[in-house]
Amino acid sequence: MGKHKGNKEKNTEQEVLKEEQIAEEDTLQDAPAQEDVTEEVPQEEILQNRIAELEAANADLKDQMLRRQAELENYRKRLIRDKEEAVQYANESLIRDLLGFLDNMERALAAGKNSGDVKGLVEGFEMTQNQLLSTLDKNWGLKAIDSVGQEFDPSLHEACMMAVDESLDKETVLEEFQKGYTLHGRVIRPAKVKIGKPE
Repeated sequence: MGKHKGNKEKNTEQEVLKEEQIAEEDTLQDAPAQEDVTEEVPQEEILQNRIAELEAANADLKDQMLRRQAELENYRKRLIRDKEEAVQYANESLIRDLLGFLDNMERALAAGKNSGDVKGLVEGFEMTQNQLLSTLDKNWGLKAIDSVGQEFDPSLHEACMMAVDESLDKETVLEEFQKGYTLHGRVIRPAKVKIGKPE
């Protein structure tokens, strides 16, 4: 009976050892699963943080883009406004040059009315006209086309009348009805003329 009792204790010890071994194996099997869980949580947090960083960077880029668009729009509006002003006041210098001649004409007219001196009035107007033409030539490149006695040139002259003249060997301008002008060498108004044509 003592032998049987000793075997029973041995069996119990073996069972306890087996149970401990099974428990250990279970623990080892559970351990990787727990490690996986602990690894997944930080990975998820890292991804969430990265998403938050990217969203912040995206918002910053959008803000910068909107600012640039606003700056470009303001620049475009300023360019349009400057261009409109440039067109509106493009002739300011020319007008300033002409104001002096308007003043001279007023003075000449006032003097002619008061004195009744027609000759003095004509001389005053001639002086004003010469001064005006000189200023327009020097400051603005406007030149009168010299026509009378010159060979007819269809690019400079517009023939309004024609007469046959046996003394001529080529078509020549005999008379000028309206003066022509060039601006920096380009014809802006041809002279209206009467031309003489050889027979």
